[in-house]
Amino acid sequence: MISRSRPSTGPGSPWDGEFARYFGERAHSLRSTAFLLCGDWHQAEDLTQAALLKLYLAWPRLSRHDALDAYARKVVLRTFLAEHRRSRWKRERLTDTPPELPAAPAASGRDELVRQALAVLAPKQRAVLVLRYFEDLSVEETAKALGCSTGTVKSQASRGLATLRNRLGPHYGALSFSAPTERR
Repeated sequence: MISRSRPSTGPGSPWDGEFARYFGERAHSLRSTAFLLCGDWHQAEDLTQAALLKLYLAWPRLSRHDALDAYARKVVLRTFLAEHRRSRWKRERLTDTPPELPAAPAASGRDELVRQALAVLAPKQRAVLVLRYFEDLSVEETAKALGCSTGTVKSQASRGLATLRNRLGPHYGALSFSAPTERR
């Protein structure tokens, strides 16, 4: 995917316009994917920005612009998984003043139910379910995006769906899994 033939330059490079067009067309979709992974719009925005920065830095070296969507999605996934691994080691700092909490987004009851159910899954299971059922990727495409085998995708999807069934109980059958709508 990455070719070393084109040199990297700073701002004002000839491909800035090309990246800006891609950013405008795909940022919302990547942000929605990030939201499904982390369950918080602010964190999703941070994940998307970090992933797009990595994509921008690699842009001059990308040899196949026809596969950008899959590559960008993989960068978002890897950024999410790396952040999750790092956050396990971060400790909360106690202060004498509570943090200001943002107002809860106006989501439908069903969207909130799905978001809460996804939040209890392990990050890898959540990533598999988001790619398979929200991004509508095949088992093979999901395995490629996550850098694992198709068997791992199948087992993680099976375990994740079983957890969702247990967590959601009778509500599970009534849910249709679709991409989230962003709050404005």
